[in-house]
Amino acid sequence: MKIKYELKKSEKNTKGRYGILKTNHGDFETPMFMPVGTLANVKTLMPEELKADHCGVILANTYHLWLRPGADTIKKAGGLHKFMNYDGPILTDCGGFQVFSLAKPKDITEEGVRFKSHIDGAELFLTPEISIEVQNKLDSDIAMNFDECPPYPVSYEYMKNSVERTLRWHERGKKVHQNENQSLFGIVQGGEFEDLRKFSALETVKMDFDGYSIGGTSVGETKDTMYKMITYATNYLPQDKPRYLMGVGDPIDIIEGVIRGIDMFDCVHPTRLARHGNAFTRTGKINLKNAKYKEDFTPVEVGCDCYTCTHFTKAYINHLIKCNETNGGRLLSIHNIRFLVKLTEDLREAIKNDKLLEYKEEFIKKYKSSKN
Repeated sequence: MKIKYELKKSEKNTKGRYGILKTNHGDFETPMFMPVGTLANVKTLMPEELKADHCGVILANTYHLWLRPGADTIKKAGGLHKFMNYDGPILTDCGGFQVFSLAKPKDITEEGVRFKSHIDGAELFLTPEISIEVQNKLDSDIAMNFDECPPYPVSYEYMKNSVERTLRWHERGKKVHQNENQSLFGIVQGGEFEDLRKFSALETVKMDFDGYSIGGTSVGETKDTMYKMITYATNYLPQDKPRYLMGVGDPIDIIEGVIRGIDMFDCVHPTRLARHGNAFTRTGKINLKNAKYKEDFTPVEVGCDCYTCTHFTKAYINHLIKCNETNGGRLLSIHNIRFLVKLTEDLREAIKNDKLLEYKEEFIKKYKSSKN
């Protein structure tokens, strides 16, 4: 079946939404945070650890899997779920963000994008059709239509042409989408320009996708500009479809996104931070490399229910990180993912009780109060 979104509660004082995302691999509450498993693997973690962190949807990357091991190999394995032994829902991105970080403006044409592989420099050509065909073979629960992700800032004229081309690419992608059990999301672009965000949202909604993503944020703009971009898009998205803010994983940004009506978030942030010895806490980020943690025999965060915090201390993780032991990053990845998943759980409760703004104020006051 296609995914279905059921809106259960709208927050009284904001655009916050509590809902249920129904998928072929279970039903999950929103707002939600989705860990990123770029190469069909959330770095250093096992599927059982993701479940223990209460994860639902996870992501995999179309561009990277297209190159290695190849979509045909994954199809022969029975699709992504069997290949990576994850029985929860999986979302695949379209590959656009990766491609446009490798391509030059002159290499973007109406037909598609020409660029060089980050692996061996081989020349590649990706089109809306190829992106969808690859995702059909990967057999994810949710596929993303191919879009252009412009850099920031760009001129109004550039963004206008980009939005119009993305809409044409969306039409082409939808035509070749053949997987009846896979939902297809459209992506709203438009940069910082309110009229272009509105135009992109309205025209994308006319195509009647199973859900809608907001792209082109967190690419170098200020926080205030990002929050405006989100509002410019969500104002015109339907109530009965899920809304996904792509590539955002900062705790405060997640709260601000939920206030503006976002249901789904993803980011590599929690695992990337962990590999460098950093951890989220309710009083801000901490760096476990610091000497002050050498004999700190308390958990990363008192009261956290993750495996890391219920079994190990800052002193032990400090030791692992300083000795370049992989388990240091692993344990912090478990904690950081659980932190963001728990944050969305708390946000759901705040929505149910019409206390989202109070929750935001309380969270930010505590998060920014520490000198960690």
